[in-house]
Amino acid sequence: MSKFKKKKGGEMPAVNTASLPDIVFMLLFFFMVATVMRQNTLKIDNNLPFADQVEKLDKKDLVMYIYAGKPSANYKQFGNEARIQLNDDFAGVRDVAAFIAAERASKREELIPFLTTALKVDSDANMGLIGDIKQELRKVNALKINYTTKKGSVFGRD
Repeated sequence: MSKFKKKKGGEMPAVNTASLPDIVFMLLFFFMVATVMRQNTLKIDNNLPFADQVEKLDKKDLVMYIYAGKPSANYKQFGNEARIQLNDDFAGVRDVAAFIAAERASKREELIPFLTTALKVDSDANMGLIGDIKQELRKVNALKINYTTKKGSVFGRD
């Protein structure tokens, strides 16, 4: 008998899976960092108007969003009139002041003077509702207002 045996057949060695957990955690970390979470679920139709002179906001974390428009098809039980949406719920004009106070309370004190209120208003919403929202914003001294629009020609001849 010989001391050394020849291998019978060319079998492949088993795959080394020692680094597999490292790869899985690296992918998990990448997707956690790269994923953007949706802030609000819109319950209104929000067809923004067009504007030709548009500027981007620098710091989006200092913006409070107020949505206004007719309820979307899934929320027709709330009527056909333009409504206000604060965060994920419908609200009345009187709720705007409490919303602004809650948003200010959630920010650091030195950032409060830099907060901006962004109005994302449907192009078909009536201006009476917008005027009422602006009156409530004046009462709580939220005077930095931004109107969110789409970039394009105002007259639709872009």
